[in-house]
Amino acid sequence: MSKPVIFSVIESPLHPKLSNMFTEMEWTEVQFPSARKAIKALKQTRPDFIIADFLYSYSTNYDSNHISNLDSLLISLNQYAPTPPKILFLAEKSEFKYIDDLIRQYRQYLGEYAALRFPASPEQVRDALSG
Repeated sequence: MSKPVIFSVIESPLHPKLSNMFTEMEWTEVQFPSARKAIKALKQTRPDFIIADFLYSYSTNYDSNHISNLDSLLISLNQYAPTPPKILFLAEKSEFKYIDDLIRQYRQYLGEYAALRFPASPEQVRDALSG
């Protein structure tokens, strides 16, 4: 049986250091500095889990209905990951309330999900991913 694969989309300096925990859990972690890079990897690898920093889009330079940095990633799951991975969203306190908007808009592409506020401890992350 292969190890579970987790995509870590790390776009915030508040993202907790979790590599050691994933190693202890015997998971294969693949880190990305942006959602765009994770989308590219989805074409080759189907993750079992995604942990991603949620960054609310307060304004955009074009007419868009995107809510955050993760909209395109969630839409891509439909095309590249027919069985959706469990997703853990991490957000700052001031932006946490907008995660509900993202979930409402893209619910059809999501399987299980959870959300935590920064700072999130490794124990909180482990509980959210395994729960």
